[in-house]
Amino acid sequence: MGAYLETERLRLRRFSASDAGLLVRLDADPEVMRFLTGAPTPRGEVENVVLPEILQVYAEHPELGTFAAEDADGFVGWFGMQPTADPATVGVGYRLLRTAWGKGYATEGTRALITHAFTQLGMTRVEADTMAVNHRSRAVMRRSGLRFEKVFHVHFDDPLPGTEFGEVLYSVDRTTWEAGHHG
Repeated sequence: MGAYLETERLRLRRFSASDAGLLVRLDADPEVMRFLTGAPTPRGEVENVVLPEILQVYAEHPELGTFAAEDADGFVGWFGMQPTADPATVGVGYRLLRTAWGKGYATEGTRALITHAFTQLGMTRVEADTMAVNHRSRAVMRRSGLRFEKVFHVHFDDPLPGTEFGEVLYSVDRTTWEAGHHG
């Protein structure tokens, strides 16, 4: 299958049913999962829940989903552009192997998704959220052109350390994005 999107250094493609091992390896690192679940994702959950859900999004929203990211050396993680309750808004996100951290991939891939959302998919808004204490991801959001919108609180039955500081929402609308790219 061809690429969903390509950047200078990254190729994003759809996951296939045979890619469970890539997701297991990514989600096995406690540091990668630190601000998500706080623990590795068991192989059975990846195979029976995570990957089937990824494939289901492709079926329901052919232009959206979670895409395997590869550099010249192979798999480095994923980038996602997910549907939201508003059909003109998508949520973006990423998860990268620790070996891919600090290389600018998160910003490069997120910027590419934002551009794609506005120029190819006709979206009017792109948003992303993370834990307020996840300063590295917040920096990626800012570098990608997303702007801080609000802090909000979600109830978790088994909260991670830092949950008490809330979640943060960043976003950009098409008009603001266009002004920054064509002005």
